[in-house]
Amino acid sequence: MDADIPYLLLTPGPLTTTRTVREAMLADYSTWDVDYNQRVVEIRERLVQLATTEPGYTSVLMQGSGTFAVEATIGSVIPPDGKLLLISNGAYGDRIGQIADCLKMPRVTLSCPETESPDLDQIRQTLADDASITHVALVHCETTTGMLNPAREVGQIVADAGRDYILDAMSSFGGIPLTMEEFHIDFLISSANKCIQGVPGFGFVIARQHKLEQTKGYARSLSLDLYDQWNEMEQKGGKWRYTSPTHVVNAFLQALNELDAEGGVTARHARFVENQTTLVQEMEQRGLRTLLPRELQSPIITSFYYPEFDGFSFNSFYDELKRRRYVIYPGKISQAETFRIGNIGHVFPEDMEQLVAQIELVLAEMQVTSGQTTSG
Repeated sequence: MDADIPYLLLTPGPLTTTRTVREAMLADYSTWDVDYNQRVVEIRERLVQLATTEPGYTSVLMQGSGTFAVEATIGSVIPPDGKLLLISNGAYGDRIGQIADCLKMPRVTLSCPETESPDLDQIRQTLADDASITHVALVHCETTTGMLNPAREVGQIVADAGRDYILDAMSSFGGIPLTMEEFHIDFLISSANKCIQGVPGFGFVIARQHKLEQTKGYARSLSLDLYDQWNEMEQKGGKWRYTSPTHVVNAFLQALNELDAEGGVTARHARFVENQTTLVQEMEQRGLRTLLPRELQSPIITSFYYPEFDGFSFNSFYDELKRRRYVIYPGKISQAETFRIGNIGHVFPEDMEQLVAQIELVLAEMQVTSGQTTSG
């Protein structure tokens, strides 16, 4: 662990970054500066290269958190007479529904329990039964639980039905191999502070260019108009419409360089998988159980049931781990008491081993305090 960071962020983003990514933010740039805007051009080109080897795709950056990019996409690419089919099994799918409702957008929602995968036959039948549906939205990695949804299979169903496919790949892009063409994605959404290991400040959308060009005038917002933002960047060499997060852009370009140096998405995915596998093995040896079965689990974040002893307090558990320089996440589902541990960022299997060793010590102390000597 770097001596200049207070703790490891074992979360799905913001996450632990390298010193060199943080140092990239020490340079100040003007948003009108040609050198700075050329960095934006480079980032946009490299994002497309990460997502596809085929022509006909483009990218656009949008200020704000990942949710800003999601809202910009939902509010900009669905036509005034369009209708959304939302597939949701977690809080981030539900958030897309909230966005659609705020925009007074017609939608159909297929919900399933947070610990279950979407029903592909139901999706296929819904599209067959409702010709008014124009777009389908799915979250790839639902970090509510750590669920990896069947994005490729859903994409094939959407393509076969002749509809447009919006994939929220917020917590997966750059860390799980995928291509736009293989998954039949029309609009992919992600963020700077996830698997590419930049810092928070902007999201981005990778899109089929002809599909994006068709959306001119659809936007329900001025500042979140995806087409206008894209057109500005296209016509003015990387210029954003409004003040851009210059320091974050510099950090992201450095993060892209470090992704390449690591061996690209395939190598980073392998590290994340090893992190997650190591974490689960070490936790299970201490009697701690995962929420999801292995076949539904992503390598991004893992949910664990609370230890089965009286006197366990998540807040005390969290505080004690933070004192030992590890920050984890509370649970987010309604049907079980859980906590979550992120497996992404500049962290490695040995970090997972050291974390679990500290978890074992903390739980032992809590059990002694509660008058018990065994864990769940």
